[in-house]
Amino acid sequence: MTDMRIARNVRRWAPAILLALALASVWADAPWAQTQGRVIYMATIEPRGGAQQDKEPFPQTPLPGGEGYRKTPPDANGRWEVVTYQWSPGTIVVREGETVTLEIVGINGDVHPSTIPGLVNSFTVKRGEITRVTFTATKPGLYPITCTKHTPNMQGTLVVLSK
Repeated sequence: MTDMRIARNVRRWAPAILLALALASVWADAPWAQTQGRVIYMATIEPRGGAQQDKEPFPQTPLPGGEGYRKTPPDANGRWEVVTYQWSPGTIVVREGETVTLEIVGINGDVHPSTIPGLVNSFTVKRGEITRVTFTATKPGLYPITCTKHTPNMQGTLVVLSK
């Protein structure tokens, strides 16, 4: 391409490029663009384990009450299991003033009635569905993400860092 053609193309496209840059800067400063925040992806999970009774005896120590833990005695084949419910990830870190959407897919457990005290009064996650929970982290601190059905263990932590 000759120098003359390059100069002509620059003159032709310069106004469009400047307009695009101006629109991009206005778009970024618009209030509705800033409130979209970020999305954090989560899941409800159910880690499980077990053993054959003849290789590892069934533990007699009771687990804490609530539906968060489940231990089943050996079946007809001698296999026993233990199950727990959890949030994945279990810890989330955000900044004060940040608008956040938790997008939670229900993988295990039929229903998880939940709360984030001080930020979100209640929300419910169901197996096979995506639940979106949007809030603004208004105050620094530690906030429990609690499934009220699967206590005491289905509890994550939301960490809100100061600005």
